[in-house]
Amino acid sequence: MTAQIGIGMVCPFDMALDRELWRWMPDSVSLYFTRTGFIDAPVDVELCRDLNNHAEIAAAVRAVSSVGPRSFGYACASGSFVYGMAGALEISNCMLAAGADRAVTTSEALIRALDALDIGTLSVATPYTAALTGLLCDFLAESGRGVVAQAGLGRDHEIWTIPYPVTADLIRAADHPDADAIFVSCTNLWTYDILAGLEAELGKPVLSANQVTAWATLCDAGVLGESTGPAGSSSGHAQTLFARSMAA
Repeated sequence: MTAQIGIGMVCPFDMALDRELWRWMPDSVSLYFTRTGFIDAPVDVELCRDLNNHAEIAAAVRAVSSVGPRSFGYACASGSFVYGMAGALEISNCMLAAGADRAVTTSEALIRALDALDIGTLSVATPYTAALTGLLCDFLAESGRGVVAQAGLGRDHEIWTIPYPVTADLIRAADHPDADAIFVSCTNLWTYDILAGLEAELGKPVLSANQVTAWATLCDAGVLGESTGPAGSSSGHAQTLFARSMAA
């Protein structure tokens, strides 16, 4: 039996897409999921602020630290961008203080991916309320990116039930001629099976929250090389790196 490389994933209580994150992983990697405590509230700005409970995040890290993950991810986009770049850094620093060797939030993973792909201008597609989508745009602006278009579904509950055709149409609606890429936010939104087709259709990288989280944690674990970025090909599209890692 080949020894497994472990990656710890700290998720909000309502994360329903463990399987999607698994699909980004090569056979050599095991994911160790852990969750923060239940909050009875709609998915809005206040809930995402409440997810920034550092005591619970630290406890979640410690819950799986005994099995020796090489890296940790905080798999939540809105929970990590809601307080801006400083808030995202505070979460990853919290995980490091709790014993993680390497730690990254979904929002930090996005910035790393945009850096690797040299993307300065993008569109965003989200399932969120308008207020939450606005905070994502603010986060990207703080990082020095230009958001030229946005589209949202206005959903505040059961985001994991949104079907692929609805998400595909949302991504098409967010596209803009001046956007170098499209980011599809929310780790609770299914995207895996539609990203490559939409990249081919729209002619530009389409990045998702789970995709960039998987990529950054794999880089931190030493499985992938970050210098190639989530593209890894002359096409500049975002799927090739993961296809290669799965075949390795």
